[in-house]
Amino acid sequence: MTIKLTRRAALGAAAALPFASAAPVLAAGTETKTNSTIAKSFKLGDFTVTTLLDGSLPRDGAKDIFGGGASDEDFAKVSADNFISPEVAQFFFTPTLVNTGSELVLFDTGLGQGGIQAALADAGVTPDQVNTVVITHMHPDHIGGMTTNDAPTFPNARYVTASPEYDFWAAQDAGNRVGDLVAAKVTPLAEKMTFVEDGGEVASGITAVAAYGHTPGHTVYHLESNGQRLVLTADLANHYVWSFAHPEWEVRFDMDKAAATASRRNVLGMLAADKVPMIGYHMPFPAAGFVETRGDGFRFVPVSYQMMG
Repeated sequence: MTIKLTRRAALGAAAALPFASAAPVLAAGTETKTNSTIAKSFKLGDFTVTTLLDGSLPRDGAKDIFGGGASDEDFAKVSADNFISPEVAQFFFTPTLVNTGSELVLFDTGLGQGGIQAALADAGVTPDQVNTVVITHMHPDHIGGMTTNDAPTFPNARYVTASPEYDFWAAQDAGNRVGDLVAAKVTPLAEKMTFVEDGGEVASGITAVAAYGHTPGHTVYHLESNGQRLVLTADLANHYVWSFAHPEWEVRFDMDKAAATASRRNVLGMLAADKVPMIGYHMPFPAAGFVETRGDGFRFVPVSYQMMG
């Protein structure tokens, strides 16, 4: 699918301050705490978009994870130029809740360690109020929160994902770590699941965009409301520095390295050209920002006062 992100629309959205903060109602009688350390809300047209910090942790071996194909010298230089260690990466896990005005749509469910429930509570939402759960792909940090104590965490929700994603993991033999988790967390909910194709609509203003490579059915989502646009990039880029500066550097978690690189360049290039904001699952919280071109790669520009009330 080609995302139609025109410069005229982007300029109009910028004039309207797409990240202007408010105290939106996410559920009857409740308000979002827009300055929470684990839940951050802002307006996108008539939508309210809330990023939810499910957890964060450091991990050693940054180059081995994010610098496949890079020399030690180049990886160290990019790290130093951005004031981060070339040895340790800080991981963030950030599902996103979208209030369309008629339903609450949750994108991904986190690690399954209670973080998603805590972040939703800070946003004034209980799990039973979620109408739709969209799974961008089925790595454990995205489906871990689908059940709690073997019961559905979001009992009233319908579920949406891409069929190539579910079909691939559901076909794995017992003993495959991800396949086993899908069997435990996702398959029991299959009767409540619908499959979305590239260009398909999850809800009015929410469109699926195939971005395969990270996994066989990895999908990002394009939001549009009143001419304002935003893309939920999921795991398109797993690190806010290395994966942007050098999209060609291979990431350990990308299953098809060449396809993942092509998807990164395609989507990031469109976001940069049309100045459309993004939310990335592994970006530093609140996980929202913009993309600019930088040499042969890109730079992630985090939101600043665009989100202040």
